[in-house]
Amino acid sequence: MRLSSQRFAAGTMGMHGGTSWRRRTQEAVAMVLALATLAALATAGEQQETTASRVLGGNVTVVSSTEASGVNITAICSSTPYPAACRTALSSSASGAAKDPFEASVQFAMARAASARALARNLSSASSDRRGALPPSGMDDCAELLDVSHGQLGDALAASSAHDASTWLSAALTNQDTCADSLDAVPASAGREGVRRRVGALAEFIGTALALHAKLKGGSATPPPSTAPNQAFPSWVSHHDRKLLDSAAGGVTPDAVVALDGSGTHGTIGDAIDAVTAAATVPVGSSKAGVGASRKVIYVKAGRYEESVRISSRQRNVMLMGDGKGKTVIVGHRSVADGYTTYASATVAAMGSGFIAKGLTIINDAGPGKGQAVALRVGGDLSVVYQCDIEAYQDTLYTHSNRQFYAEDGISGTVDFIFGNSAVVIQNCDIHPRKPRQGQKDTITAQGRTDPNQSTGISIHKCRIAAVSDLGGTKVYLGRPWKAYSRTVVMESSLDRSITPAGWLEWSGQFALSTLYYGEYGNTGAGAGTSGRVEWGGVHTSLSTVEATRFTVRDFILGDSWLGDTGVSYTSGL
Repeated sequence: MRLSSQRFAAGTMGMHGGTSWRRRTQEAVAMVLALATLAALATAGEQQETTASRVLGGNVTVVSSTEASGVNITAICSSTPYPAACRTALSSSASGAAKDPFEASVQFAMARAASARALARNLSSASSDRRGALPPSGMDDCAELLDVSHGQLGDALAASSAHDASTWLSAALTNQDTCADSLDAVPASAGREGVRRRVGALAEFIGTALALHAKLKGGSATPPPSTAPNQAFPSWVSHHDRKLLDSAAGGVTPDAVVALDGSGTHGTIGDAIDAVTAAATVPVGSSKAGVGASRKVIYVKAGRYEESVRISSRQRNVMLMGDGKGKTVIVGHRSVADGYTTYASATVAAMGSGFIAKGLTIINDAGPGKGQAVALRVGGDLSVVYQCDIEAYQDTLYTHSNRQFYAEDGISGTVDFIFGNSAVVIQNCDIHPRKPRQGQKDTITAQGRTDPNQSTGISIHKCRIAAVSDLGGTKVYLGRPWKAYSRTVVMESSLDRSITPAGWLEWSGQFALSTLYYGEYGNTGAGAGTSGRVEWGGVHTSLSTVEATRFTVRDFILGDSWLGDTGVSYTSGL
């Protein structure tokens, strides 16, 4: 079951924001000519997709079950969530060289991603040429996300570790869900439905690959507890990056300096990003941090920067370093109410792997009446956000996908203000529910896991959850299930009296109440008592130490293998 990302604000009956009638009408007119030329492509593509063969690199190869895998396809597919999709994938190898069922499934998914990407690109380009000053459309989101997915699938196929492969497959599946959600904001058309069908089918093929990976390659939605001792920092941050994170801006030699007064190398953050990454970009979608690009440090001097910052998946290892919280401030105003998708509304969006932010305040000031309005969206693998403030109302922090770590940050918002489907640990942060619109409830998290094999979830560890002074009598919940397998754990944190005794809020009726995973461990404060918590099947109010350990930096995001000696002060285990 998929629920739209045009999420209802808790405690209300209607959606906040949405695409305006004017925008829908203009986009519908803008796409007419494009759809006329693309109708044949969409129809042909749909006819092609009903067969068991696929085109990749101009060659069509149909492979028997024995050639593809050497196993009984019906038997192996019976244990996957989509047996029919699995049989289709394993009966046809796009490359003709699949060595095992998992490889065959990923190769097939890559071919399907290429097909969906081609249609989305054509529709996106055609509509963009005519849209003028209108915001990016949901089709633009899909074109980007399908591009990224194709690279992630290739990375998963070549991954040297089971956890890497699981991470990148999980991210690719998340991209399909985001695309499908964004399409809800696109006017109805044959082209939109053609992309939607392709994306829906691709999600099943990626879900099949995830299931086969878990079954055949030892992949796991949650890694087993580690026996390694605590280290000072997650090891995926290099020794060089540790020094950067441990340094004040004045002690670093940056690759670019952004200043409003003309004293830097650039006047905008966007120009600086493009300049420092021009010679170091990598193939789109590839998730392997540290490959193909050295660390690029951009020092953003104190000031108020009103711009939408974009770091694409091609732009890896970018570090934005400011002069500190409240000094270097990046402000955006985009919202769903103003015609942007949730995905496109972010003030700062970082899809490049190895992204680091330090000493910034990132704000979306659209306000509580504009619905979804993201301050920071992160989808780059192995990303770190350190000593930053992230401020908005609904949907403040979009931890979209891949592995992420947040430390010593301030995060404030109202409805679902930490959401997404990454594997993320938020540690030693100040989390502040703030006053929402009248009649709304505050929900801190809305985790978006759609498949039980995804290695994703939100882990809030050693944080301080305290309402801002103007909250009044608003009810505050730890989270609600955005998607069917939503997973959130709150551990060793301080919870103030604003947290309602029920703790967790339903999304819609009985949806996800038996499939979600919500856990609490070792929390303190007036809101930490669990005797009044909801009694859903997926709620675990007293995790064991072994269970809680699975959601630490060391185990959940394998931080000790990629943060390294960083300078980010963190706790590896419990």
